[in-house]
Amino acid sequence: MIHKESETIELKQSLVELDEIIETAAAFANTEGGRIFIGISPDGKALGVQVGKGTIEKLVNQIAQHTDPKLHPKVSLKRIDGKDVIVVEVKESHDHLVLAFGRPYKRVGKSSPKMSKDEYERLILEKHKDKLYFDEQICKGAKITDISKEKLFDFVKKAKEQRGLSMHARTSVNDILRKLKLMKDGRLTNASVLLFGKDTQAFFLQSELKAIRFKGIDETKSMLDFKTIGGDAISFLRKRKVLSMTIYR
Repeated sequence: MIHKESETIELKQSLVELDEIIETAAAFANTEGGRIFIGISPDGKALGVQVGKGTIEKLVNQIAQHTDPKLHPKVSLKRIDGKDVIVVEVKESHDHLVLAFGRPYKRVGKSSPKMSKDEYERLILEKHKDKLYFDEQICKGAKITDISKEKLFDFVKKAKEQRGLSMHARTSVNDILRKLKLMKDGRLTNASVLLFGKDTQAFFLQSELKAIRFKGIDETKSMLDFKTIGGDAISFLRKRKVLSMTIYR
């Protein structure tokens, strides 16, 4: 006799409840995994199910067909109190993003409610966070020789003086970039090239600053001057200060 339903156990009386079985399988995958017992009453008594030659195979196919990504749980036949009971064992999904009939479910206690839109979107963002943050992505084709040692060492020197950065004077370029989290798996990130690249526009054509000078503070009036400044992000900041002093003096 099965004791009772829980966060990892679901009881179904028969295969007639197929849709709910599939939804529960997705909910288990999106939580901690679990087992579905088919042929058991709500109070835990074995009722049994009629199992034909293709019953198990058909159930496996139905679950796979209506879940995305497709679930392939372990389905077996178990003898409980002299009755045939189907047991569906579902493993936890690594990203908790399994859909059943195009909808996301989760396991909460003994029920399998639909996830809220916000919760599902949060899980999607979490899964793709490395792809969403541009500065943390690997800069394709960039090598350590594309980094300007002069710019990097100058930055470290000023960071030590002004911010108390703890960095040994003989620290290598690779170690500095690693400590500043500008390398990932031994490769340069987009941020490292944008900050300290010798030629940032060799990798990012649009990495430039457009400076426009208007008469007064009204942007609708005639433009007095226009400059396009290329280079790394730190140089942008320095040049912007110079431009500000020139424009507003």
